[in-house]
Amino acid sequence: MGGLGLLAGGRAQRRGRVIEFYGPGAAWFLRIFPLVAGASAVTFGHTVLARDRAALESARSHEFVHVRQYERWGLFFVPAYLICWLVLWIRGKNPYHDNPFEKEAYRREGWDRG
Repeated sequence: MGGLGLLAGGRAQRRGRVIEFYGPGAAWFLRIFPLVAGASAVTFGHTVLARDRAALESARSHEFVHVRQYERWGLFFVPAYLICWLVLWIRGKNPYHDNPFEKEAYRREGWDRG
């Protein structure tokens, strides 16, 4: 996705072990892709996609927590995250804000959502 974003006029930069992409292609992906539609940024392994530079700057500490989660959980991260999402949704809870992976990311970035 990042490479396609570059072709659409996006930008890329490296922050330590993470490659960050932002711009029109990433913004399009974040508008239409299920589960992240409407997000300002998303993490896939060591890659962060953001709508624009401001969104990237704002979300970086949160997304870097997700990078560490990927490193810790490996290939099990995405299934574990999605299972949490589904169970929370079935229970009538907010699958994003009540998700333990998101709670950790908000807590570690210094802003606890409760």
